Amino acid sequence: MAVDVRYSVVIDAPYDLVWEVTNDVASWPDLFPGHASVDVIHREGDTVRFRITKHPDEQGRVMTWVSDRTTYQDAGEARAVRVETGPFDYMHLNWIYEDRPEGVGLTWHYQFTTKPGAPYDDARMREHFDESAPRELAGIRDTLEARARQLADDPVS
Repeated sequence: MAVDVRYSVVIDAPYDLVWEVTNDVASWPDLFPGHASVDVIHREGDTVRFRITKHPDEQGRVMTWVSDRTTYQDAGEARAVRVETGPFDYMHLNWIYEDRPEGVGLTWHYQFTTKPGAPYDDARMREHFDESAPRELAGIRDTLEARARQLADDPVS
């Protein structure tokens, strides 16, 4: 059975800033400390194909994968599908943006299954995302709220 899970945060920053920064995949190493690099492979319309390379883990292993991400700005959504699925049968990650009075609601909606024989099963991968996704979303929130304060203090920069 597929894993279907959501994680959310509210970001006290202008919607356009949140949309622009979080959809500039080439700048993701600034948002995600675990990303060593993000290389844009191809762009076509609202779809970008890119490779994420993580920093080495404690055992020196480097994780990398390729995803396609399509933005639907009018709907407030970005949909990503892993092209190089690695340990997953499939991995979909939708980013859902909601303009709220208190800021921008950002939700990550994961849907995936792992391959038989993968190093981690669905339950272990969900545990990983249960631990990492809230931390990463909090980091995005903190970065974008700081950037919004900076822009408010110095609007010409």
